[in-house]
Amino acid sequence: MVDHYDMLVIGSGPAGRRAAIQAAKLGRSVLVIERGRRVGGVSVHTGTIPSKTLRETALNLTGWRERGFYGRSYRVKQDISADDLRKRLHLTLGHEVEVLEHQFARNQVSTMRGAARFIDPNTVEVTGEEGETLAFTADNFLIAVGTIPFRPDYIPFDGETVFDSDEILELPSLPRSIAVIGAGVIGVEYATIFSALDVHVTLIEPRDTMLDFIDRELMEDFTYQLRDRGMAMRFGKKVDKVERAEGGVTISLEGGRKVRSGMLLFAAGRMGATQALNLSACGLDSDHRGRLKVDPETLQTSVPHIYAAGDVIGFPSLASTSMEQGRIAACHALGAPAHDPPEFFPYGIYSVPEMSTVGMTEEEVIERGIAYESGIARFRETSRGHIMGLDRGLLKMLFSLKTRRLLGCHIVGEGATELIHIGQAVLNLKGTLDYFVENTFNYPTLAEAYKIAALDAWNRMGAEVPVSRRSQASKNEAGE
Repeated sequence: MVDHYDMLVIGSGPAGRRAAIQAAKLGRSVLVIERGRRVGGVSVHTGTIPSKTLRETALNLTGWRERGFYGRSYRVKQDISADDLRKRLHLTLGHEVEVLEHQFARNQVSTMRGAARFIDPNTVEVTGEEGETLAFTADNFLIAVGTIPFRPDYIPFDGETVFDSDEILELPSLPRSIAVIGAGVIGVEYATIFSALDVHVTLIEPRDTMLDFIDRELMEDFTYQLRDRGMAMRFGKKVDKVERAEGGVTISLEGGRKVRSGMLLFAAGRMGATQALNLSACGLDSDHRGRLKVDPETLQTSVPHIYAAGDVIGFPSLASTSMEQGRIAACHALGAPAHDPPEFFPYGIYSVPEMSTVGMTEEEVIERGIAYESGIARFRETSRGHIMGLDRGLLKMLFSLKTRRLLGCHIVGEGATELIHIGQAVLNLKGTLDYFVENTFNYPTLAEAYKIAALDAWNRMGAEVPVSRRSQASKNEAGE
């Protein structure tokens, strides 16, 4: 007899686990199928959590955050090895998996390890670890298989000197130099992490720019910081050939330029992990990058009882939005009401320094023809910034001249991914410049930068501040 479930989820990353737990809380039977060694998906094992753990370990062991006071030669640990980086990584991943397994057990979500493939639109066959096969049917399915690294034929991957973005976590030793192909989010994060570890980094990107969705003024500050610490950037030229050579790799760029490096990380794109799902059996097709098309409101595919969520559907490919997609898909599939997510969600880029952004960039505001003004605060202008030894970092806000409403908030520097949520809340609540001018922030904090930036924008706007606010604004400008 074939086991039947109300909902069957393929993949246990952020989208899959959130959908499964939501379905279980609605009192439905749920099965999660995970092909990896343990639950958690790409997010826990090779993506979000590992790269952020690696970043934190690098900053701690190098003493990066204290160099503003003690100089660039300051180190907490002189000789940092790949094993030093992995120790904390494995502890963190173990904890994440335990929490997830406990959540599944507490909510009575069934799990199975194996590779799933569709037999027909209502049946999935799972091949287990020992080669055994089992079939399951369900009323509803959620495909949340995530992505795998794009591995073009001209890159000689070997797991020793040439890595993709999943393999890099198992690098055998810390190189003296590394080339990173791909200046997207993943490539930039790893490039700056290695740079913080005092590895010489060359960042290669065929386009002329990187991270085009980030406000240009922020990117100018970010790029300056990278160049200031010696990172080489080779933009605007395609990679013609990659060859393994004695002591590393040689990368030939369009136009004849060569880059020699001890190690190579290829991080130019990822593909939906749908190839083994036998999608044709259930009436679905993926695009050339293995991604599935869904209704953005319901997360339904073209087959009504089959849903997809997370990185496998493409943009924005964030763990935070993937969780919400999983929840919405489960609620819609099971006929439960689901609140709409907030209009604005933040992007976090865990580079060194980190960046975060929410709302419109200055370029988007100009393109829409909105009359606006901007305000900027630099972290060194705050007392907390001085205490922390920060000489870089800025917060930028954009306001409508007509309504005074906040249009966008952009931060580069220490704590950016935490600080952004203040701007996000005000943006979603349709708040104005006046909130930041009137509000009292803890002192000393980096969050004070919001008031500094708001006063900067107000000064530029030349608008009259109401009497009730004028005395407080003048006090803050006077440093009282």
